[in-house]
Amino acid sequence: MITLRKNQIVLLLSVTFALSCQNPKREMISVSPPKAKKVPKELVKHNDVRTDNYYWLNERDDENVLSYLKSEDAYCDSLMSHSKKFQTSLFEEMKGRIKEDDSSVPYKQNGYWYATKYVTGKEYPIFFRRKGDMNAAEEVMFDCNDLAEGHDFFSLGGLSVSPNNSLAVFGVDTVSRRQYVLQIKDLTTGKIYDDKIENTTGGAVWANDNKTIFYTKKDPVTLRSDKIYKHVLGTPAASDELIFREDDETFGTFVYKSKSKKYIIIGSYSTLTSEYQTLNSDDPNGTFKMFSSRERGLEYSIEHYEDYFYVQTNKDKATNFKLMRVKESNTNSDYWEDFIPHRKDVLLEDIEIFKDYYVISERENGLNRIKIVRWDHSDSYYLPFDNETYTAYVSRNPDFDTEVLRYAYNSMTTPSSVIDFNMRTKEKEIKKEQEVLGGNFNKENYTSERVWATARDGVKVPISLVYHKDTKLDGNSPLLQYAYGSYGATIDPYFSSVRLSLLDRGFVYAIAHVRGGQYLGRTWYEDGKLLKKKNTFTDFIDCSKFLIKNKYTSKEHLYASGGSAGGLLMGAIVNMAPDLYHGVIASVPFVDVVTTMLDDSIPLTTGEYDEWGNPNKKEYYDYMKSYSPYDNVVAQDYPNMYISTGLHDSQVQYFEPAKWVAKIRELKTDNNLLLFDINMDAGHGGASGRFEALKEVAKEYAFIMHLEDKIPL
Repeated sequence: MITLRKNQIVLLLSVTFALSCQNPKREMISVSPPKAKKVPKELVKHNDVRTDNYYWLNERDDENVLSYLKSEDAYCDSLMSHSKKFQTSLFEEMKGRIKEDDSSVPYKQNGYWYATKYVTGKEYPIFFRRKGDMNAAEEVMFDCNDLAEGHDFFSLGGLSVSPNNSLAVFGVDTVSRRQYVLQIKDLTTGKIYDDKIENTTGGAVWANDNKTIFYTKKDPVTLRSDKIYKHVLGTPAASDELIFREDDETFGTFVYKSKSKKYIIIGSYSTLTSEYQTLNSDDPNGTFKMFSSRERGLEYSIEHYEDYFYVQTNKDKATNFKLMRVKESNTNSDYWEDFIPHRKDVLLEDIEIFKDYYVISERENGLNRIKIVRWDHSDSYYLPFDNETYTAYVSRNPDFDTEVLRYAYNSMTTPSSVIDFNMRTKEKEIKKEQEVLGGNFNKENYTSERVWATARDGVKVPISLVYHKDTKLDGNSPLLQYAYGSYGATIDPYFSSVRLSLLDRGFVYAIAHVRGGQYLGRTWYEDGKLLKKKNTFTDFIDCSKFLIKNKYTSKEHLYASGGSAGGLLMGAIVNMAPDLYHGVIASVPFVDVVTTMLDDSIPLTTGEYDEWGNPNKKEYYDYMKSYSPYDNVVAQDYPNMYISTGLHDSQVQYFEPAKWVAKIRELKTDNNLLLFDINMDAGHGGASGRFEALKEVAKEYAFIMHLEDKIPL
């Protein structure tokens, strides 16, 4: 362990925390926070010079860097110390709503029923199965509580069972860098084979011979998924055959098995382009066949059924995607034919294939729709949903020969349900409803609505809201506004038992469906990326102004939250409209956009060019620089801010928020809080335990509740 240097210890010991019962907000800090040294480094591109005084923080293993990070983390802990009891109480409150001895709804696959369960007092899931029916003896496949012993972080991923049901391949990550070690377990004897394959994505697929697996490896530096290998059980990993290498550094690759089990499929992808290759699962030593060669801007995905492949694609300028099909004997795109045509106002999101039915997931005006169609077209219909703040999606359906569709439903006021729907009889069975323990929850006590803010360019931006029915919307209510707004990822209105801790204390919660997501279709995404990225930021700000104008809250009570690319959003809004927010939570924020996107050695950078642009081209460099949060920190007042990161983050490197915090500390002209919480044991997703993550949420909630004078003294 690297310890703090003497002068930093003195600084931390000198921190005094004066908290007044009359005015706790005004008397929190009485000393200066840690101060990072300035080591100017000139960064030159396109004849433009940027001076980065904190570039030295990039050196993860440098003692000075680790010491500085620990001093920031200790400073954060000291300033949050007044709320420790409240954090513990809040954690227990949130944990108390969650059923500890819980299990998932079993799903059927290849003659077995699979499920996971949690037991009281344990943090990690137990994977088990039963043969034939749910009355059969329980077979524990993996108890992650045992596997996690001795590790600060643990994640089991990519669990895949062989066709003969006797073997399982699985991946383990104990660092939180999303670099998994693959292993194989004999489910009959319990033996774990000596085969160990390092630096993988965690997943693998079985050929039908029950001894060959195909898996994806990562570049050890950039962490790009760039190679597909074949491994034969019992042979050394060093002799594994390289099947495919993705040489284009803007692409990644993956491998999976079709639901029909007939094909093993290798996919290559970038933000704008995709490509697939197929191999018959009965012939693991055969050669993969190109499905249709990549064409820049052509996106497609494939599903197999009988003699056809079904292709979800944007071919022929189908912005919102359409469904095509092609004979499996000749799959080049020249032979694709329309099956479900493109619709201007409906986004085609997915297709699920069964023996007698196919199920379409689509989105219209922001709302999920699920359509069920018989292959013979003798019947087709939509599942009915009756409000504007719900989420419905097709769940796990690995069984091909069934007339039962499993889907899930929840809303901002209604806990999640897992539902089995008979597509023939149209009868449904609720297999499980999320239990909200504690005795105080009644969904009738909460109100949700969808409203529309007008952005500065006249576009209407939807906002999903939820609040307690007793909350007065008179402009004095605290409001937490959340958004993500990148990669076309849609944040649907969803239920959260954790969020009740805010709602029951008078908070309004808002999800701003800003451009950059795909809530209103593919165009909504296209209008919030590349050279239109600023629409994401201005949409969020304009939603905030709408909420204030319509008395959902006020500047004195408005809080903003976002993580990762949503953390970039937080960084942009505090530069652009710092006076609009009383507090901001930025989790693992992507804030040093220009420098990161110019460094192709940083994990994931090259694959992001189609999302943010390539700053090696001056047009994109100039545009990025105009909004990059780190590059645009200036001498001004900033709102109260709580920023978090993980030392081992592989998605957004820890040094981005570290540099950002240091620069804000240097230039800000206010006395507001600036807290930097660093998890020295975790990565992008934070703590790995089921309940440990709630402690991080409790910190964030305690931060904004302190600012609202809602923490009991």
